[in-house]
Amino acid sequence: GTVFNSWKAVWVVLSDDGIEFYKKKTDNNPKGMIPLKGGSISSPCQDFGKRMFVFKLSTGKQQDHFFQAAFLEERDAWVKDIKRAITCLEAGNKFARKSTRKSIRLPETVDLGVLYLSMKDQDSGVKELKLEKDKRVFNHCFTGNTVIDWLMANNKIRNRQEGLMLATALLSEGYLQPAGDISKNAVETVSDVTLLDQHDALYYFADSGFYCEGYSSDEDVVLKEEFRGAVVKQGCLLKQGHRRKNWKVRKFILRDDPAYMHYYDPTKGEDDALGAIHLRASVVSAVEQVPDAKKYDIEGNLFEIITSDETHYFLQAATSTERKE
Repeated sequence: GTVFNSWKAVWVVLSDDGIEFYKKKTDNNPKGMIPLKGGSISSPCQDFGKRMFVFKLSTGKQQDHFFQAAFLEERDAWVKDIKRAITCLEAGNKFARKSTRKSIRLPETVDLGVLYLSMKDQDSGVKELKLEKDKRVFNHCFTGNTVIDWLMANNKIRNRQEGLMLATALLSEGYLQPAGDISKNAVETVSDVTLLDQHDALYYFADSGFYCEGYSSDEDVVLKEEFRGAVVKQGCLLKQGHRRKNWKVRKFILRDDPAYMHYYDPTKGEDDALGAIHLRASVVSAVEQVPDAKKYDIEGNLFEIITSDETHYFLQAATSTERKE
């Protein structure tokens, strides 16, 4: 925020000459617009101590706007596209992603949007995995050769070379995103085919729950990732069980950088956590009702955490003030 310096989640749209931001994705009218002409990008931005993945957009009128992405790759993708848009403006060109069809001659009958939905199907699509490479863990991703294998197995292509062309089209149009140095470097080449048919080239779906573990705010390798962050808050909350749906008191410890909430049996100390909630890209909201809660006389001061892999946690605070905190 430009007045109170508070941070809020907004839906952001990059156009060829500006950035529009909306209160939510379904809104028709933007809350504001930041012109790109004469602007510049600073990334990484260290103006905010413990906030990770922040970049600064400075306008031609010397106004600074700060944005925080959910993870490193997302920040870098935004910075790259905004820089391209600014460069195009300065050169008098119109910003647009590379035309895939013209460069690799895709048949007009190919609908990349439909193909993408098929690939994302939870039962029959490309399987998202947790893969480790270069001391980093990549969640919700897959390899380049897995993409080609899937296209072959589903009769979308006649051979692997044709598969490379089709997968490159998905990559160029933003349906697939590169994860890791090998796949990112390939995207930067001038070759018409930029998706790699390799087991060590990693990719992810554009709107998946992808995140990479292995960076802290100063981008060094994180050891014992979950417990490295500073303790922000701790205390007891009622938590609903995932299986029996009963409610038990648990001690919670909230850490930042990386953002985790661990919970413990309050009678047994803090040596062994019963579980961990990874908060990056999670949604947190106050709720008035929880399924099966009334059966246990649980009412009021409830809130819900939905993680990036769509796991739901229901919690109850002792007071409305505590819930708000």
